[in-house]
Formats: sequence, C-alpha cells, structure tokens
Amino acid sequence: MSDDASQAAARPTITDVARHAGVSKGLVSFALNDRPGVSAETRDRILASAEELGWTPSLRARSLSVDRSYALGLVIGRSVDVIAADPFFHAFIAGVESEFSAAGQVLVLTRATPGREEAATYRGLAADKRVDGVFLTDLRSGDDRIALVHELGLAAVTLGHPDVDSPFPAVSVDDGRGIRTAVEHLVELGHRRIAHVAGPSNMLHASRRADAFIAAATAGGADPIVVETDFSAVDGARATRELLAKGTDRPTAIVYSNDHMALAGLSVAQRAGLRVPLDLSITGFDNTELAEHTFPSITSVATDAADWGARSARLLLAAIARQPVEDVDLSEPRLVVRESTAAAPDAPHAPHAPART
Repeated sequence: MSDDASQAAARPTITDVARHAGVSKGLVSFALNDRPGVSAETRDRILASAEELGWTPSLRARSLSVDRSYALGLVIGRSVDVIAADPFFHAFIAGVESEFSAAGQVLVLTRATPGREEAATYRGLAADKRVDGVFLTDLRSGDDRIALVHELGLAAVTLGHPDVDSPFPAVSVDDGRGIRTAVEHLVELGHRRIAHVAGPSNMLHASRRADAFIAAATAGGADPIVVETDFSAVDGARATRELLAKGTDRPTAIVYSNDHMALAGLSVAQRAGLRVPLDLSITGFDNTELAEHTFPSITSVATDAADWGARSARLLLAAIARQPVEDVDLSEPRLVVRESTAAAPDAPHAPHAPART
C-alpha cells in the first residue's frame, strides 16, 4: 500500500467522530458545518471529539455535499514572463492564500491571452463547477469579462472599479493619487521635464495612472511625456533608452508604473553614463523589497498587495456565501522617498530631498 493510501485509510471519518461523541452522523455533519439544530453543549462535544481524533474535512466530500467546488479562480491575461517577474502578483496571491488556507479553499491560477482564449478559459472554469468564483484583475476599457462572468453564474470581485456596469463588488486603491504624489515630489525638486513609463493604455489602472501623471505634471508647470509599455522590465528598459535618446531634451526625471521597470531603467541610465539621481531622478510603483536594497535605492509609491489579496479573498468568500457585500477602498498610496530622487540638474537652487519612509 502506498503512503498516500495508508494516510487516507488512517484518516478519521465523520463516522469515527460520531462514535466518539456518542451522536448520529447527521448531527456531526450539522455541527461541523455550523448549521442550526444542534445544542451548544452537543456542538462543543462534537468539536472536541473531532479535534481529539485529528479529523479534517475532505474537500471532495464537502464539495459533493453542498454542491460547491471550494475553489476560486484567478485568470491573468499577461505573458508568462511578466507574471513571473511582477512582484505584485506574488504578494497578491500570498494575501489570497493567507485567507484561503484558513477557509479550506483552493486557488486555481490560469494564464490566458485576452480574447477568445480568455473567454474559453472562464467558460471552462464554470463548467462542472470547477470554481465557485473568480478574481477579475487588470480591468480593461469596456471589459466584456464582467458580462461573461455574470452570465456564467460565477461570483466575482473586481480589482478596481470597471468603467461598465458591474454586479460585482470591487476592491480598489487610488492609483492616481500615488502617481500625483510622485510627480509633486519631483516638481518640488525643480524637475520640469518629467516622463512617465506607463503600462498598456487598454488597462484601466494604467490609463488612470497616465491621466493622473499628465494632470499633475501640467499643474506643476512640467512638460509631460508618456511612453507606453507592457509592464515588463524589458519594455521598461526599451522605453528608457527611447527617452534618453532625446539628447538635451531628455527628461530629468522618469516616473515608472512599477518597480521592476524602474530597476531596468536605472540599469539603462547607468550604462549610458548617467548618475542617478544627480543627472536623472527615477521613481517606481509598488514599493517592492528589491527597491529598498538596490543602489541607489528606489523612491517608490507604496501599496500593500498582500492586503489587497487578503481583503479581496474575504470579499469573494462573503459573496459566495450570499452575505451582504460592499466595495472596499484600500489605504491611500504613500510615497517612500529614497536615494533615486534629488534636485533637477538644471535647477541648482532646488533643495535635495532627504530620504524618508
């Protein structure tokens, strides 16, 4: 007999718990699923017996008994390389798992190209109840996933507010505020040629950051420049080379839409012989651990992706349980100033910004 088979054979069952507690199997099921009809004293005795025997629920049995999969889906419409390199998804998933592990849930992670493949993926997840709900990330303009997921009868939570009618609750953060804070910091340092290395314009959070950048730069008397990327470090490096090739018209500061593009830009600038921050200031977004430990350390907009994941998970579980749900607004982003920003080279009287957290 294999080890797995031996463990399965040795696992206590509801029958064992019922025998140990001196009650029926049905009463044990009611108590373990927190259903009414069980006295407090009996419930405590059953739970004590389950703990003493080391009983744990069988996910398969639970799924069959309540017509649920106990699985939730996350479909990411980005390239594998971008997903692997982007620390946001790692932290977000860690936050989700912190809630799922306690709730006996499983996360089904899938990558799909936006379009027919993506739609087929959602239909496949809904078929035979493979998942009970999904997280909708990287919202797009006129996002047709909202109607599709609703049509499929799945519960859902959106990361951010869509620009179309949605029956689903949203967990969001004010991305625009984070970008505005970074631009205002650079304007205070005397920068007037400021560029933004943005994400894809069809993604709502990327376009909102770009709009916030243009508005803040214009309000501060700066000349805004926006270069679109796919959020990858490779494309961030490409955008940086494009900006630095402008010669005397090159920006004196660059606001990146995530930290790993900022790190790639830092490398490009240094290879080009520029000193960061004396010749060029840069800021990132997400305040990842690596941003603090590179040299120079990166000034970055701090958000809490793990908390985002945990709160999204709790909201989705509540929606599946048909509990009242409302949109959740996360804490406002804050700028963590480090070594990568300083006075503009063409504004010698501007004060150097002290590093702060």
